[in-house]
Amino acid sequence: VMNVITIEDYKSTYWPKLDSAIDQLLTQSPGDYIPISYEQIYSCVYKCVCQQHSEQMYSDLIKKITNHLERVSKELQASPPELYIERFNVALGQYMGALQSIVPLFIYMNKFYIETKLNRDLKDDLIKLFTEHVAEKHIYNLMPLLLEAQSTPFQITPSTMANIVKGLYTLRPEWVQMAPALFSKFIPNILPPAVESELQEYAAQDQKLQRELMQNGFTR
Repeated sequence: VMNVITIEDYKSTYWPKLDSAIDQLLTQSPGDYIPISYEQIYSCVYKCVCQQHSEQMYSDLIKKITNHLERVSKELQASPPELYIERFNVALGQYMGALQSIVPLFIYMNKFYIETKLNRDLKDDLIKLFTEHVAEKHIYNLMPLLLEAQSTPFQITPSTMANIVKGLYTLRPEWVQMAPALFSKFIPNILPPAVESELQEYAAQDQKLQRELMQNGFTR
């Protein structure tokens, strides 16, 4: 028989363990080895779910990750333009990497609470948080810089460009409309087959977008 976990136990013992594990996962660099006992965290989540603390745990997790992303967004806002793309790429990569560990750790909560009670999925919810708290706030600064980098060889590596463009497409496919020509370089079949004459038009649209963004106060 499992010992009863009161809400006090949850707050004083169980959540702090989860909290520090999530912290480490969110801030690790790719390839870091973190001394987390996955088994311990996994069983921690399992016990809390069995003892009806799912709702509290879900709310704590969302709050925790939201606060982290708001900090990430502020740090990005303070980045100089020449480091902005690179830093956005790191933030995106680090977060998506962290989700590959965080989502499986909360598999029981996902299965017995988020999917059944909320009809949603934890991974989708956490990706949405990044979209809302980071990507949406930065897209209008990022786009002109990406378009500019695309027309200047060697300004950023092709892999960085590919990661960001594919990442943005995953977060919100309609962002393609902001720069169709750019997205089509990295994502197959998003543009109708282009005729030579239309390519000129796409280039003109890109330039027009850059001008509009700049007129709306989005500086390079």
